[in-house]
Amino acid sequence: MAEYSTYTDEVLVPLLQKGDKEAYAEIYNRYNGLLYIFAYNRLKDREEAKDIVHELFLRLWADHSRLAITGRLSVYLYTAVRNRIINLIAHQQVASRYIDSFLSYIGQADHQSADYLARYNDLQTFIQREISNLQPRTREIFELSRQSSLTRREIAEKLGISEETVKSHMHTALKLLKARLGNLFFMVF
Repeated sequence: MAEYSTYTDEVLVPLLQKGDKEAYAEIYNRYNGLLYIFAYNRLKDREEAKDIVHELFLRLWADHSRLAITGRLSVYLYTAVRNRIINLIAHQQVASRYIDSFLSYIGQADHQSADYLARYNDLQTFIQREISNLQPRTREIFELSRQSSLTRREIAEKLGISEETVKSHMHTALKLLKARLGNLFFMVF
């Protein structure tokens, strides 16, 4: 490995592209510290700077056979770190805006939650009343289908009736509820 330290970047890059681990190790040793300082000076966060440089070198090895370095290796590495820093900052800004938006929503939701819950409870009571007004057998089949999530076959087996009878009762229930609930029917069912 000592001889690799005498190689120029122009010699190391083709060796890296061929999968030479010692060339990769030399590039890592040559640039790791410099790239870390570069990243740290921009981020002022040791862990983020380490992560960015670490991720870069992981990708460098993982993609070594597909590397297309046309210019100087140092320019390629510094540009890659700079791009990762830009992506990190952009991601942090988006996350910050999302958190701010969420906190704002929670602040508003506290005031609106009582009203929302009252309306939701009223709606649920109205729907349950309409379901309870169905004929007993139709209501039973409807509730097994919608509230217990049973299939027609499962309902038929459970009640000892044919699947066609289940289908007929479901059709009747949906037709009656649609007539009673109007447009609300489509939002609920």
